[in-house]
Amino acid sequence: MEVKITSIHFNADQKLEDYITEKVDKLTQFDEELLSTEVNLSLEKPVGKNFDSKVVKIKVKTKGVDYFAEKKADTFETAANEAIDAVEIQVKKRKEKISKKK
Repeated sequence: MEVKITSIHFNADQKLEDYITEKVDKLTQFDEELLSTEVNLSLEKPVGKNFDSKVVKIKVKTKGVDYFAEKKADTFETAANEAIDAVEIQVKKRKEKISKKK
């Protein structure tokens, strides 16, 4: 599966990109028909006394439907894990619906 990572207004290091790619690739164990994934990394401006929030948006494309998740956390790794977990739940639910129809 093709994974495209875009960091908005900063340069993500290779270690972060490798981490995200490895995690996203594991989604294929739930659905072999996943075609590509777009991951957007961005920093959110602080509100009040809060620190910058790291935002991860993930869009996974398949033949029939696209999955999307957006999560915020203190680190990109945490936000990526939460977003990937959210997409994983969506993939599993869709596979479950399809298997019930058969």
